[in-house]
Amino acid sequence: MQEKLSGKVALVTGASKGIGQGLAVGLAAAGAQVAVNYKTDAEGAERTCERIQQAGGEATAFQADIGSKTAFEQLIDAVCARFGHLDVLVNNAARTRFGHVFEITEEDFDDVVNTNLRGPFFGSAAAARKMLKQGGGSIINISSIAARLMIPAHSSYTMAKGGLEALTRQLALELAPEIRVNAIAPTATSTDRNRGYDPDYERKWRAITPAGRVAYVEDYVGPCVFLASDDAALVTGQILYVDGGWTLQGYTPDMSGYDFSQDRQRG
Repeated sequence: MQEKLSGKVALVTGASKGIGQGLAVGLAAAGAQVAVNYKTDAEGAERTCERIQQAGGEATAFQADIGSKTAFEQLIDAVCARFGHLDVLVNNAARTRFGHVFEITEEDFDDVVNTNLRGPFFGSAAAARKMLKQGGGSIINISSIAARLMIPAHSSYTMAKGGLEALTRQLALELAPEIRVNAIAPTATSTDRNRGYDPDYERKWRAITPAGRVAYVEDYVGPCVFLASDDAALVTGQILYVDGGWTLQGYTPDMSGYDFSQDRQRG
């Protein structure tokens, strides 16, 4: 993949940890200059930048709450001021406040929807205005297997990700032919957050995934680089499920013991 994205500038939201960090590092390895967005985890964003820089790439951290229309628009302006243009937007930042539908508060709802759906709507519009002036670009939304087959305790999250997939198709139509818009839908992934829900997370999800394992952050890099690159010149409006076959059967392990309390503790 080296140099496949040479000369391109990519912005990854929520890139201080987890999937976002992996995508930022992977896009840089493919030759892109990377804008690393974070909301509160400045140290994590700096670690992402350091990983990229140590490998010979170029990255800069940008703080912004992308759930805010104004903040996201200012972020797009800042990235373009720093790098001169923007070719790839990866709407990765996400919020999870899991729980039974009767337990979801209005605060929970707003937090999840603002970050997972409202932000990508206005951020994509802001990015698209810049991309159209330069002749084109690629927008990649990070969805979830939860938008395809229902998972217990995921009501607001599932709704937001389902909306994100609909937004992907809608923007692909409205922004064609200059801008391509696609989505990647991850499966159960080995991250600190997911292991925090249940120390036995990986074993339980591995047992119900046809591929025989959970995903790792690196599994999403190749698909993301492909969608960002000219190799995907005729690919738009698509939802790519990177799920080890999970959506072929789609049942979940016992989640009754998951500790979702940490979701409300993140800033």
